[in-house]
Amino acid sequence: MAKKFPLNPKHPERVCWGCDMYCPVDATKCGNGSNRTQHPSEVLGEDWYLVGDWDLDIPPPEQPSTASDK
Repeated sequence: MAKKFPLNPKHPERVCWGCDMYCPVDATKCGNGSNRTQHPSEVLGEDWYLVGDWDLDIPPPEQPSTASDK
C-alpha cells in the first residue's frame, strides 16, 4: 500500500515527491538525482487538492459559517 500523501507538509522543500519513497532532497533514489519533484502545494498553493482531479481519498473542506447561518 502506498503512503498517504500529505496535503500541506511542514517543509515540502526538504523532500522529493516524485514517488512513494519521499527521499531527502540530497539522496533521491528514483531519478538521476539532478532535480527533486516539488510538492503540489509549492507549485499550486495550499489549496492545490481542491483544484483538479487528484483522486485523493479526503473529505471536502468545511465551509466557514457566516452570521446568517445562525
